[in-house]
Amino acid sequence: MNRKERLSPCRLYGIVDMGYTAENQMLSVTEKLLAGGLGILQLRAKNCAPERIEQLGSQLAPLCRKHGCLFIINDYPEIALSTGADGVHLGQDDGPLAPVRAMLGPDCIIGRSTHSPEQALEAFREQADYIGFGPLFPTGTKPGRPAIGLKDIANVRRQLSEEFPVFCIGGINGDTLPNVLKAGAARVVIVSWLLTHPDITGAVTALRRTLGEI
Repeated sequence: MNRKERLSPCRLYGIVDMGYTAENQMLSVTEKLLAGGLGILQLRAKNCAPERIEQLGSQLAPLCRKHGCLFIINDYPEIALSTGADGVHLGQDDGPLAPVRAMLGPDCIIGRSTHSPEQALEAFREQADYIGFGPLFPTGTKPGRPAIGLKDIANVRRQLSEEFPVFCIGGINGDTLPNVLKAGAARVVIVSWLLTHPDITGAVTALRRTLGEI
């Protein structure tokens, strides 16, 4: 199965965010996420030097491979390439997707952050392999970015085809998830709630069950 075929059944997207996870706990937190059967995991280290992100990515990539989990690097295509990651996640300000595709190859997964239906459609046209859509709620992960709410989820999914992976993101937790699903979401990214959960592995398994992944 190629990477994109492995992406298709993923409903829960995890992020090891260095804003929430101390560096000395990164490997143990990742192990707990993977033990729950997580299918896709991103390394996000916004305030780290690229050299350090490369070192961290080099530790996480084989760990994810061992568990059959897709591994994504945030922001840095060249680090995705050097660490053997399965793909890269790009923001709205990270430039066009085509040169990144040329660098990483056709099998590589490229995701794009989107904050409106227009941006979602543009990323789909650009042939992103998935999008993050949000933030749905105010979130400490993206301070200062206004929440977009739940009203456009169903419409965006309809426009982009039911099969295209739209991962809703931003302030989603155990309390808000039911309303997100009711609004039409099928896939979600959960960051801080999961990383600070007292039973990370159990929470991953329970979320995957709620989302119909298992």
